[in-house]
Amino acid sequence: MRINEAIRALELRVVDQNGSQVGVISRQQALALAQEAELDLVEISPGAKPPVAKIIDWGKYQYQKTKESQKARTKNRANELKQMRLGLRIGQNDFEIKLRKVRKFLEEGHKVRIVIVFKGREMAHKELGFAMMNQKVIATLAEEVTIEQEPKMAGRNLSIVVRSKK
Repeated sequence: MRINEAIRALELRVVDQNGSQVGVISRQQALALAQEAELDLVEISPGAKPPVAKIIDWGKYQYQKTKESQKARTKNRANELKQMRLGLRIGQNDFEIKLRKVRKFLEEGHKVRIVIVFKGREMAHKELGFAMMNQKVIATLAEEVTIEQEPKMAGRNLSIVVRSKK
């Protein structure tokens, strides 16, 4: 963005610090208005005919723009995919602790991949993993989550992806 003397257009459509339109005036008049208000003349829309410039505090404007971009970045980060790994022979208390963490991730707005890991000869009993996923995991979280990806095997892992209903 161009500010003050860097603006090249001879005529500008000027908006003052209150948001009301001053009109189409010369660059020199616009700069005089900005100096009178002790603010900066900032070219907002250089592609318009004539270009649009606004009389604002440049430092404050830049600060607001960086805050908006940071907010957008944090909202983007909220869609991360978190992962929770469970063993086929997990104890009840450990299972409850893992589900508590899954709920915490969901409250923060993340999607969660829940993975049951098969070790050694457990691969011979895949049906136990599917039963655990359906009867324990999905049944416990059914009211709170929407299933994005149905349970499926990938190597030695049985996984499901869930997100919050909210």
